[in-house]
Amino acid sequence: MMIRIRSRDGLERVTIDNPHATISQLKAQIESQLRVPVQSQTLSTNQNLLLAKTLDDWTRFTDMSNPNTTISSLNLTHGSIVYLAYEGERTVAGPAVNPAGSFGKKMTMDDLIAKQMRVTRQENPHCELVSFDRDAANAFQHYVNETLAFAVKRGGFMYGTVSPEGKVEVDFIYEPPQQGTEESLILLRDPDEEKVVDALAIGLGMRKVGFIFTQTISQDKKDYTMSTAEVLQAAELHAEGDLKEWVTAIVKLEVNEDGAADVHFEAFQMSDMCVRLFKEGWFETEVNKDEVIDPKLSKMKKDVVVGVKDTREVDNDFFLVVVKIADHQGPLSSSFPIENRNIPVSMRALKDHFNRTKNLSFVKRISDFHLLLLLAKFLDINADVPALAECVHTQTAVPEGYQLLIESMASAS
Repeated sequence: MMIRIRSRDGLERVTIDNPHATISQLKAQIESQLRVPVQSQTLSTNQNLLLAKTLDDWTRFTDMSNPNTTISSLNLTHGSIVYLAYEGERTVAGPAVNPAGSFGKKMTMDDLIAKQMRVTRQENPHCELVSFDRDAANAFQHYVNETLAFAVKRGGFMYGTVSPEGKVEVDFIYEPPQQGTEESLILLRDPDEEKVVDALAIGLGMRKVGFIFTQTISQDKKDYTMSTAEVLQAAELHAEGDLKEWVTAIVKLEVNEDGAADVHFEAFQMSDMCVRLFKEGWFETEVNKDEVIDPKLSKMKKDVVVGVKDTREVDNDFFLVVVKIADHQGPLSSSFPIENRNIPVSMRALKDHFNRTKNLSFVKRISDFHLLLLLAKFLDINADVPALAECVHTQTAVPEGYQLLIESMASAS
């Protein structure tokens, strides 16, 4: 009886004499034949095991954790696939090269593993739905439409909540320092500012849930959903986000049936395969300046299998998984001037905001992420920032000391 073992090293085979062998006996054969120590092995019939990143993540795969369970009780028969994760390194058994094909072509182990790297479409997203806070979405699209006129690219990180069912709610958008052109978006990220943003998000009961960016008018004339540069940037941020429900959103202008332009939102997840290929360094990122680049295709450093053929070019649409979109009214307003735009946000903006919102309770007046980010520059990130955000999160009275401090900052400008 032959069981196929899929691990980070590719697809291998283990032979077992007894079809009713236990998991313990299967592990012993894996150690004997594939040189992976029993104590290092985590087995599962669930392929998501190979996407897990930490030992804690591996412990969630318990279907093959009982050593006395028989493999037949798991419906494992001749040719079945079992997924293997293990700690440490090993020397993959077998010769380094094998003759292959009628002309005796030599294939390295890397070539053999590449043969197993199949790029297919992912049918279902991990994110059931993404819902945008109307004010936050409008504040973002209004700026790129009215001020930037969709002439240069703009991006931001989306923050909100994720439900157990996989529904993502975006409640605010943080726009990092950046430089946008007609074709590219360079994020000039400020680690200190992002620490403050994350501290505010935690206090607000939220987390980073995705990336949003705009496409320019010139891109609308091109035949792709996302360019290769956009796929690489989105995959990098998705990998960094380390959230299976992570969403990538695109905002663009589209001509409607009447010939007028409408602002249009689209949402995707980068496929599990796309993120894996990025993490493992398969994407070709070095571009020869004299080479003509097709923005619809991502170039690979090694052959992958798409359909029935080996190729080093993959249509970017293979990497996109469509996510449904909705909207909602979230707990925060988005009327305060937004960070890192053309005009720096000054304390004068705080004074104007407080003059406009005199009829609201104090906690309502400060229930705006962009206002809180300005205030946070003058507060202690470990104590004051979480405390103030917690008041906004729970909509409870702001301690008098904070009120006096904030009001004095506003009146001093």
